[in-house]
Amino acid sequence: MEVTINGERHGIDGPVSVHGLLRQLGLDARKIAVEHNLEIVPRSTYRDIAVKDGDRLEIVHFVGGG
Repeated sequence: MEVTINGERHGIDGPVSVHGLLRQLGLDARKIAVEHNLEIVPRSTYRDIAVKDGDRLEIVHFVGGG
């Protein structure tokens, strides 16, 4: 299955939820904001939202600093 993540095409194992995709990418869901097909995904629904072939995602990783 192919999806676009942050403007780049990626082949991923599917079917998968947003949560599962973040795990495949090695990202900590607690420090991530996700937009799926132009809609913000509430963190509480990451396990419920299915990622399908051709979907577009924007993933932002929060970084602390000072």
